[in-house]
Amino acid sequence: MTISTDRRAALKAKHRAAILQAARDLVDEQGGRGFSVDDLAARADIARRTVFNHFASLDEVLLAVCEQELSVIIDRFLADMARTPIGDGSRASMFDELESAARGADLAPAIAGMYNILGDPGKEDPKAAVLTQTAFGRVTERLRDEVARRHPGADVLDTALLVDSLMSGIVVIAEHWLVHHGPELTPATLRAWDELLSRLVHSVRSGYMPAH
Repeated sequence: MTISTDRRAALKAKHRAAILQAARDLVDEQGGRGFSVDDLAARADIARRTVFNHFASLDEVLLAVCEQELSVIIDRFLADMARTPIGDGSRASMFDELESAARGADLAPAIAGMYNILGDPGKEDPKAAVLTQTAFGRVTERLRDEVARRHPGADVLDTALLVDSLMSGIVVIAEHWLVHHGPELTPATLRAWDELLSRLVHSVRSGYMPAH
């Protein structure tokens, strides 16, 4: 019974991996998400229904590919946080940890990769915007859990507001960066990303209090 269960699990994992790899290949070839479930099934060499055994829709396939794209970056983000000394649990110290990790993570390449998968998350492609928000939303949950784990005594609402403010801001500057500079990765566009990230950090840290 155990052997049969293990074989089914292995086959399921194999099919899922084949679907995601096929989706990546089709994105690379066609420059976006302009392919059908039938195209995906044919490329993965599986039946159409097998795709739906693993994913509810083609959008879910693309989100899973984006999560793979982001997971390497977020793992690095979390690793950077783990190496950062834990502060006193105040909002300021938690923000310092998030800022340090955000600067250490290669967010720009991940965002460029998501652009290639989902398209430009602007007004002309509202579906891309929704998918981008969903992908970042899933990542935000991971970061929120990590900050809460590091600071178990911190106010839960403060933690959520801090993480969500930073990640929502990253989505905003990502769209701006893509429109004005990306998705080509050059020294100039990467400098532009760093400048936008610094502007975001300043805005979130200082808020919008009047100057004195």
